[in-house]
Amino acid sequence: MTPVRFQSLQVRLAVRLAALYVAATAIAVAALIYQAYDTATSLNDRELSLRAEDLARAVSRDGAGAPQLNLSPKLAAAYAASTDDIFAVRDASGRLLAASPPEFGAQVAKWPKAEDEPSYFHLTNLGSSDYYGLSVELKSAAGPLSISVARAAGANVLVASLLREFVFDVAWVIPLLMAGTLAIAVLVVRSGLQPVRDISRMAAGIGPDAISVRLPGENLPAEIKPLVDAVNHALDRLERGFLVQRQFTANAAHELRTPLAIVTGALDTMQGNGELAKLKSDVGRMNRLVEQLLRVARLDAIALEFENVDLNDVAKSVVAMMAPWAIAQGGTVAFVGADAPVRIHANAHAVEDVIRNLVENGVLHSPPQGEVIVTVRPDGVSVADAGAGVPLQDRERIFDRFWRGKGPKTEGAGLGLAIVRETMKAHGGHVAVTDNSGGGSVFTLVFPRNEDKPSAAA
Repeated sequence: MTPVRFQSLQVRLAVRLAALYVAATAIAVAALIYQAYDTATSLNDRELSLRAEDLARAVSRDGAGAPQLNLSPKLAAAYAASTDDIFAVRDASGRLLAASPPEFGAQVAKWPKAEDEPSYFHLTNLGSSDYYGLSVELKSAAGPLSISVARAAGANVLVASLLREFVFDVAWVIPLLMAGTLAIAVLVVRSGLQPVRDISRMAAGIGPDAISVRLPGENLPAEIKPLVDAVNHALDRLERGFLVQRQFTANAAHELRTPLAIVTGALDTMQGNGELAKLKSDVGRMNRLVEQLLRVARLDAIALEFENVDLNDVAKSVVAMMAPWAIAQGGTVAFVGADAPVRIHANAHAVEDVIRNLVENGVLHSPPQGEVIVTVRPDGVSVADAGAGVPLQDRERIFDRFWRGKGPKTEGAGLGLAIVRETMKAHGGHVAVTDNSGGGSVFTLVFPRNEDKPSAAA
């Protein structure tokens, strides 16, 4: 299985770029060092050639016409004082004219005459040092000469020291340059992929409540744009599917209202036994489900109109309306208003539906004679019941559509709390559930302040 870190396009590009750069740098450094040592060798050969030319210019003929070597005092003293530089000069017949040291001359006298092109040699049997040199034929005032010059292997101390310093500097400078270049490359790759990350964050925010959002195709790499276009086309098809589903739900619920109203009216005029009461209860449950489906459809498809409302007035009217129903269910509902008006920017009818749903749930889940308390707070409304409470692990799932939990089943289809959450989202607020200190749960509706007014939401 591929490690997660290598599934990142950014990491893959950075790793491949690093491998390419390391290989290119290694080749470049190797070539540079080779060139440096080759240049040093060429300079040494050039210096030996210049020494041979100096020796050729120092050869002349004596009074008898015989060739002789006349070194300047300075040059003669330098050769006499150093064992690093040696030479041997022979005339056209191969006779040795001069040599330093004589042992080198004795060896060179046995060699064939030199040619125009230099020939290189390596001496290992002359004293305690190895010598590298060349033999070449040069013209002089006394005719052609065979000149052999050499230098001890350790004589170029300065050049060797410079080369070692160069290699050492390369050894620590190149990794720093490489690290800096790779860091810049990673930043370039990261900035180049920034539009992709922005698109990813935008795509992550697309959900059932934001299905109309589309991913922008501007400033994207050419390789990514076809994928973005394909996603947008898929979202188009998905939005059409959601629209068909919402229309079906709204139409079905609307068509059911009339026959259910007729059945309810007919049942109210009939006299019967306990079976009739059960039938009325079932029809009532169906009416409640149809009303909830219509509310869901309105939330999904209709933009809410907002105005300034007082939560005291809205909550008080809901409690007054629900009180008879609560008493009929064997419970009670109480209202605790705020000392001052609590003004919010909201849709009054939608807020009434939210509070009514919470009161219904509270009454149905509370024990007989249990009391549901609606309290208006400076930032919203809380509805406290005396039921069994909501387990911690279920406090998010209870707001999902059609989720009813594993506890005792009550009337309803699991849509009430989903409507509460969707309505609060549309108002820019949220709903939270906590434990009631006296047992049961407290559902708190938190609305934004007037200065944080939400826009009309679907």
